[in-house]
Amino acid sequence: MDDFLPISALQHYAYCPRQFALIHVERVWAENLYTAEGRILHDRVDSGEAEQRNLVRFERSVAVGSTQYRLTGKLDLLEFHSNNFYIPVEYKRGKPKLQDWDRIQVCAQALCIEEMRSTELSEGAIWYWQVRRRVAVALTDSLRSSTTSVINACHSLLKNGETPRPSVSKSRCKACSMHDLCCPEQFRRDSSAQYVSQIFQV
Repeated sequence: MDDFLPISALQHYAYCPRQFALIHVERVWAENLYTAEGRILHDRVDSGEAEQRNLVRFERSVAVGSTQYRLTGKLDLLEFHSNNFYIPVEYKRGKPKLQDWDRIQVCAQALCIEEMRSTELSEGAIWYWQVRRRVAVALTDSLRSSTTSVINACHSLLKNGETPRPSVSKSRCKACSMHDLCCPEQFRRDSSAQYVSQIFQV
């Protein structure tokens, strides 16, 4: 299982492939206020006990995995509804986003459950701490396609072991805990790779 990918890593790649590589290829990590708050939130969620409300069973810290996609991870919360209906719920410290970064993580969790339970899920959910709101995640064909594309890209990057250049979106860098280790502005100014490429052009 050495080549199995943590489900949480998919969100890193979707946000920024360079961030993913720094964490999962170069094995470096830095924490800021946002990551610290997120860690505390997940610690609280994981410490909760299973419970039953009417016909719904709530299980926390549920281990999941997929042989097909070579994924492994732990769900913050898994809801067992009647008729073998499952809803994975991910807890995030921030607020809902237009991009699929968080939804890809939930979709990957669903793929694991589907493989493990020989079932099909139609939705997941994300609970955002900052706005105290739960957002439904429709597991559409489009989201599934995006998720499998990210999974394949992550495995490819891990195999190649090459750290990509910084994201062109500078706004993402400002909130990233890896900023000081990444040095995005320095790499953006560095034109040596382009210079060497031009030298060897025929």
